[in-house]
Amino acid sequence: MKILGEEFGRIGRWYIALPPLLLIGMLIMLFVLAAEGQLRLDAADVRVRSSEFREQALNELATLVTGAESERRGFLLTGEERYRKSYDAAAENIPPALERLRIAYHATPPLKGELAQLTALAANKQHQLPMVPGADGRLEQGPTTNVATSDAGSETTANILRLIAILRERESVDLLAATAQWQSDLQLSRWITTGGAMLNIGLVILATTLVYGDMRRRARQATDLNDQRQYLANQVEERTRELTALSTHLQGVSEKEKSALSRELHDELGGLLVAARMDLSWLQQRLPTSDPAIEQRFKRIHEYLSAGVDLKRRVVEELRPTLLDNMGLFTALRWQFKESCRRNGLICTESIPELELQFAANAAIGVFRVAQEAMTNILKHADARCADITIEVHDDTFVLHVSDDGKGILPNRLQTITSHGLGSMKHRVAALGGTWDVKAPPSGGTIVTARIPMKSMLMPEAPRTDYA
Repeated sequence: MKILGEEFGRIGRWYIALPPLLLIGMLIMLFVLAAEGQLRLDAADVRVRSSEFREQALNELATLVTGAESERRGFLLTGEERYRKSYDAAAENIPPALERLRIAYHATPPLKGELAQLTALAANKQHQLPMVPGADGRLEQGPTTNVATSDAGSETTANILRLIAILRERESVDLLAATAQWQSDLQLSRWITTGGAMLNIGLVILATTLVYGDMRRRARQATDLNDQRQYLANQVEERTRELTALSTHLQGVSEKEKSALSRELHDELGGLLVAARMDLSWLQQRLPTSDPAIEQRFKRIHEYLSAGVDLKRRVVEELRPTLLDNMGLFTALRWQFKESCRRNGLICTESIPELELQFAANAAIGVFRVAQEAMTNILKHADARCADITIEVHDDTFVLHVSDDGKGILPNRLQTITSHGLGSMKHRVAALGGTWDVKAPPSGGTIVTARIPMKSMLMPEAPRTDYA
């Protein structure tokens, strides 16, 4: 969201969240509309069912009234008992039919007047059949029979059927209205459902498009970041190569300057000191004296000049070991290691091959400086009593081990080496195409290991010897 916020301002964080929120809102609204539509459909359905129920009650009552009128006429004309029984059965079913009709019209107050009139006519219809039989079981012909055979019963039936027809017509109109309303509500519900579905599909497509666009944008950003990372890595690698080349060049220049200074000290200063000693000896021989103070002065000058010669020799050896140039790498390392241990009272163990190889000058001085720096670290920081140097020459690898039994290096310093001495060793080995490692074993002390390809150590025309 931070990236989106940077690209789109305040609305960036809602860029992806808005379509799902709209989708949820539309789903809720669609649910509410669907529920409302369903309620309307249910109400229309109840209205239709009620109308059908009332129409069914009207049809039942009309059937009973028509049947009763038919049975009444048959009984009056024939006097047969079966017509009377059928009439009685029809007359008994009229009150329950009226009750069902009243229940059906309970919720329609405007029709209660017609219903009351229909009830009165139906009750009157029940009392229109003559109940006076003759001696032979047939009805007597009399005033009652005349009344019964009149059209009064037919008129009552016609009135009942007329009211039923009126109610049927109203029910038909109401049924049509209810059916039309139901169909309208159903159609509206379908349109709402279809519209909501289409809108939701559109929102899903919009959300998918936005998410896909965001994914593509993030993919482009990731690609750009990878390109930038690769560019920076290339820049770092290039700068590292430049710095490595510069450092190697500076070390080479430093070695050349040290070599030149060593030669000047050896030739110039050495010559001056030797000449001074020779002149002092000549003066001492030409100007003999018995004064003890003068003799003491001559002796002290001789000692100073000898100390100067020794100091010059040590400085020259530190700047550029003459043994390295004259006798070779193994002899120079052996002398340097033993001399350092002798001056500092360490127990030294060395395992260096006796046979010298024709090493390249830069490789020889590089390995010598690595061993020298490792020995310097032992003397300054390790508080060791013993030191060891081992050189192994294999077919394709030159291996140098320098170890001690001192206090070692802290584990956190092994991960981030910031010492200039250790960094210098690492760089010298890397400049020769090798690998450098420093370890602090659990038993104590420090082990410095350098592995250099033999092709970087030997001169191009130098023969190779296997010491393995």
